[in-house]
Amino acid sequence: MPALLMVAFFSAAVAQVESGSGVRRRSENDRNKKSASDQPGVTDRMAGFYETKDAHDADMEYMRQIYRILDLEKPENTPLYFPEDVVDGQENLFRLMFRLVTEGKIPAYEYLDGREVFTDKYKINVGEMLDRFDIYYTTAPGSTEKRPLYTIEEADVPTGQVNAYYIIEKWEFDRRSNQMKTRVEAICPVLTRMGDFGGDARYPMFWVKFDALRPYLSQQYVFLSDDNNLARYSLDDYFNLGMYKGDIYKTQNLRNLSMAQMFPDEDDLKRAQDSIDNRLRSYGKEVWVPTREEYLAQKAAEEEKARLAAEADTLVERVVLVADNSSKDSDTPKRATKKRASTKSRVSQPKSSSSSSSGAAKSVRRRKK
Repeated sequence: MPALLMVAFFSAAVAQVESGSGVRRRSENDRNKKSASDQPGVTDRMAGFYETKDAHDADMEYMRQIYRILDLEKPENTPLYFPEDVVDGQENLFRLMFRLVTEGKIPAYEYLDGREVFTDKYKINVGEMLDRFDIYYTTAPGSTEKRPLYTIEEADVPTGQVNAYYIIEKWEFDRRSNQMKTRVEAICPVLTRMGDFGGDARYPMFWVKFDALRPYLSQQYVFLSDDNNLARYSLDDYFNLGMYKGDIYKTQNLRNLSMAQMFPDEDDLKRAQDSIDNRLRSYGKEVWVPTREEYLAQKAAEEEKARLAAEADTLVERVVLVADNSSKDSDTPKRATKKRASTKSRVSQPKSSSSSSSGAAKSVRRRKK
């Protein structure tokens, strides 16, 4: 009997889970929920740390959603190529995203061209996506209908065809912090292939939420330029610090039009893109209200700047006055020598005149004689 009681107590203890508020019984959802700790290198705590909660509407003053294209031909975006092949577990961005999606570790969503909805209804079927883009695969052992698994050979991964990415940026001005915050919401790899009518065509594959990628991006390090081959920044740092460079190809608008549709002329398109960028970057400065400490610090800085400018003006005046005095002193001897020379000429003139007059008188006297 004691043995049966011990077994019952042990089974009840196993069926409980500790929480911050004490001990609670494990529910059916907890049993069925797939833990992130099952994935190598990523724990539940790490996944929760990188999750970004949307700000409450009451705290928001302004929000705008921007679609950018990251062309990998631009030098700022070439770190997304690195490494070209898998080296010591390090993968480039597309290999990482493609592997996580095909292994079922993170969800992917349909590309809806400006009306993206990241809900279960719009999750992609990985097998249909592979068939749509003609990517060869086999069913992996242990695959089920609810959780299909796929095996894709390295040579069949279309890494070389992904020459661009679409990203969704959110620009939000928070009233509490009085700051404009920018964050990447989702990333979409874009295949570049021969179109039906010739020429290159772009085919967006799927959207992946950035927060779901962040625990894995933080473990993938890249170097940012050819001059320094030390990989000091992770892909998570690369996106959060805004090291990429992308042109705006679409904004969320009522008619769901792209920038190219709204501005067919290339010059008008470029001006509109620059205008949107400038407005987004200057919006926070126009609405920003400084705190008392910031205001006093700004005022002290302005007063110090004015004092230095006044001292600089005084120094310039002194230099000018000294230069004028030195020029006057240098001219004085020249003027004195000129005066002396003129007085000598004036003194010598009467002598010459007296000698000539005396000569003339002598000649007259001689004539009288």
